[in-house]
Amino acid sequence: MIRTLGGAAVIAAALATQSRGVEPARSPDSAIDFRETVQKGKSKVFPAVVYIRVVREDNDRGEKKAQQISGSGVIISSDGEVLTNWHVIDKAQDVRCLLTDGRALPATVIGSDKDTDLALIRLRQKPGDAALPFAQFGDSSKLHEGDFVMAMGAPWGLNRSVSIGIVSCVRRYLEGISEYSLWLQTDAAINPGNSGGPLVNTDGEVVGINARGTSGSAEGLGFAIPSDTVSVLIAQIRQFSKVNWTWFGLQLQPLRDFNKDTYFEGATGVMVAETDLDSPARSAGIRPRDRLLSVNGAELSGLTEEDLPAVRRKLGLLPKNTPATFVVQRGSEKLTVEITPREKGAVEGKELALKRWDMTIKEINQFDNPELYFHRNQGVFVHATKYPGNASGSGLSGNDIILKIDGKEVATLADVESLHAELVANVESKSRIVLTVLRGGLTRQVVLDFHRDFDRE
Repeated sequence: MIRTLGGAAVIAAALATQSRGVEPARSPDSAIDFRETVQKGKSKVFPAVVYIRVVREDNDRGEKKAQQISGSGVIISSDGEVLTNWHVIDKAQDVRCLLTDGRALPATVIGSDKDTDLALIRLRQKPGDAALPFAQFGDSSKLHEGDFVMAMGAPWGLNRSVSIGIVSCVRRYLEGISEYSLWLQTDAAINPGNSGGPLVNTDGEVVGINARGTSGSAEGLGFAIPSDTVSVLIAQIRQFSKVNWTWFGLQLQPLRDFNKDTYFEGATGVMVAETDLDSPARSAGIRPRDRLLSVNGAELSGLTEEDLPAVRRKLGLLPKNTPATFVVQRGSEKLTVEITPREKGAVEGKELALKRWDMTIKEINQFDNPELYFHRNQGVFVHATKYPGNASGSGLSGNDIILKIDGKEVATLADVESLHAELVANVESKSRIVLTVLRGGLTRQVVLDFHRDFDRE
């Protein structure tokens, strides 16, 4: 990694000279050296950057629709593997990629992981097609604040774009965004469409995958998934089409938390804030304020919030259904506890569009909808309603848990789908039904009138 560059020296000299009120001296040779360094690094990765166009199924507005979105990716193997973001290819029906040499190729989704926002697709080449360029990974752990980096991709659909900036923070923790990874923060411009493109160092190595940017008052804040996190997970996505996360049901917090003004005794281990309902950890007797010191002989370090993703990743990648041995500090007592984790399973429930009722419903999922799972650990809920439409006009709201339809209990998408088909088929004789829903923990009766066909109006 090159960190001391001629360009940086020029900037420093300019600032120092300006502070004395003197015209800044310029060094053409230094500027040329910096430009050549950037161009050399760019040339190694830029040919492997692709513009991705996806047609996907969208149910977010209460009806099933095709939606076209775009993003970026980077070719990482000679056989056409392309790394991108999960949110770029989520629910993809068709994926096409534009290469920097002008070729347009279809692609197949190999696998993805919502938890870390990573996805792997493969370009579909024809026999005799030209060889594909591909990029090499660098070591993100060697980055320092102030290192120059380039964000490549297709912001706003503008293909073949490069922006340059510095690494602003090498270990940024974004609570609630991704529990398993820290982020590289950069001021290199990352705009919509850059998602999935590479963050590249001046040696021409991929050190991150662009994932999210900001605009407006927060302009200059961009975030990328570090290459070290990517390299750990990509093998599982390649082999299993997903990351096989295991689940202990542990809610963790650091020993030192400046923002929450909490400081626990001890300098090793990680604190248990809570255990999830019906979880392996709770069944094994783990309690809030227990301090987990090690697992299977490996120390756990959760001193600050920046340490939590690595701890969660270590636990999440342990084999499922295999007892893990924890050393636990509980007050003055040190305990040994065995916990057998389960497979985490899907992190998002399946969904279904109910066309005549003008809404989409979704399965309750413990990880995606914990606030609904608290009230009902199995069932379906209103994901979205179309406006104008029958569901929204009848007063149904997002997150309403459907308990009964005209007095008949429902617990699965299949239950609702069957009743929906039956009732819509007989709409001429009956177009008003009563839905029993759970809203905020309270049971309500909602009359759904679906005599109007909004699709035909």
